[in-house]
Amino acid sequence: MTEPARRIRITVGGIQLEAELKSSKTAGEVFAALPVDAPMNTWGEEFYFKLPGVKDYRETATNQVKIGDVAFWGAGQVLAIFFGRTPMSMGPDPVPADRVNVIGKIVGDATQLRRVMEAPTIRVERV
Repeated sequence: MTEPARRIRITVGGIQLEAELKSSKTAGEVFAALPVDAPMNTWGEEFYFKLPGVKDYRETATNQVKIGDVAFWGAGQVLAIFFGRTPMSMGPDPVPADRVNVIGKIVGDATQLRRVMEAPTIRVERV
């Protein structure tokens, strides 16, 4: 029996997107830590914010991410959402500053987030 998909809602400025989380331990830890309202940081076309208290199991630690990926960076206790190029990108794909654990994927068009890059806060909650 498969467990039901864990979905989260990401709200930034006037944009709301949903993401589907993987069934990994780290994704479960992030899901359990929600909801969260946090000051938001940007790095190129990546949003990131502190999500303390989450254990990173590093099941999928990688530098290979795609637009729409939701990832957790354990060293900084940070949740990251990729929606375009970052300062380390060579091509169209985002490149994280360090290896991250990809825990989920935005459902729909993540590039909409480019319109709210000035938003001061982000809210992530369970659906």
